[in-house]
Amino acid sequence: MLVQEKTGLIVIDVQGKLARMVHNSEKLTANLEKLIRGCQLLSIPIIWAEQNPKGLGATIPELEKLFQDQKPIEKFSFNALDNETFKQAIIDSGRKQWLICGIEAHICVYQTAIVLLAYNFEVEVVANCISSRSEESIVIALQKLQHKGASVTNVEMCLYELVKDSRREIFKEILTLIK
Repeated sequence: MLVQEKTGLIVIDVQGKLARMVHNSEKLTANLEKLIRGCQLLSIPIIWAEQNPKGLGATIPELEKLFQDQKPIEKFSFNALDNETFKQAIIDSGRKQWLICGIEAHICVYQTAIVLLAYNFEVEVVANCISSRSEESIVIALQKLQHKGASVTNVEMCLYELVKDSRREIFKEILTLIK
């Protein structure tokens, strides 16, 4: 089970034209907004990365506005942990469980998740918050990640798991996000 005090969120490369070209892009964006807002309400640390932003463009405005004063970590490796700033942010967070979302599922999300697993972190891929240009690539990425030890969740499941109890004050705000 996810534990609020042990969990962090990684948002990978939801940028530029590519974010509009991926499978179910509008639904992906809506789900990412819910996930990010939910994690913010729960005070879950968020580490946000952009792949070669000069080449691919910035994070889409719908998500960028949610990060307020936070800046993305610029990277060039497909595996975000190859970037020392990103890797240090993971370490400094003190979190052991990581929710991961973004694009593309079979490249940057996959490689980052695999390396997190290699460093003995618990990884949960938020299935309705990842995408690729083809649906087939998403399916392959999820299958391979599960085979390698990652768990799969979705927005509603992970947020309810983090809240744990409908009597918590924060529950009503999370419920409003999900509906």
